[in-house]
Amino acid sequence: MAKVKHVAEFFISLSKERTHYAITPLKLQKLLYYAQAFHLRDKKKTLFPEAIEAWKHGPVVPEIYRLYREYGYFTIPHSQFINEQLFTQQPKLVDCEIETIEKVWEDFGRLDGKFLEELTHQEDPWIFTDINEEIEIEKIIEYFANESELNV
Repeated sequence: MAKVKHVAEFFISLSKERTHYAITPLKLQKLLYYAQAFHLRDKKKTLFPEAIEAWKHGPVVPEIYRLYREYGYFTIPHSQFINEQLFTQQPKLVDCEIETIEKVWEDFGRLDGKFLEELTHQEDPWIFTDINEEIEIEKIIEYFANESELNV
């Protein structure tokens, strides 16, 4: 199972600054949410173990919020992702995890954070979770099990 930090770093490595494919902290949060949802739907397991919470502007992984909040509304600079097992024994991303991330990027990478925020605000997992509470994995599974593809 991936660590959410590695999933975030992989998304950032796919970004292209000064294009529709740039990533802001808001957009990154929504990409992480959809990556978790699609992995649950398609692979029947979580992509990463960290909790996703329902915040005012949509689903958020607090750890990633803290890592990238300094960018505010601005673009997070592109950086290369090195997918190797580190000396700290951090797990690397495996093929099925990369497949999920690339699928989410293909479907949502061109969209901006505010659009993705509005999209999540129309979905049951965020709607039926109190603000600042954890979005239960079961709610994500139940909702996305019936969503083979999102129309965006």
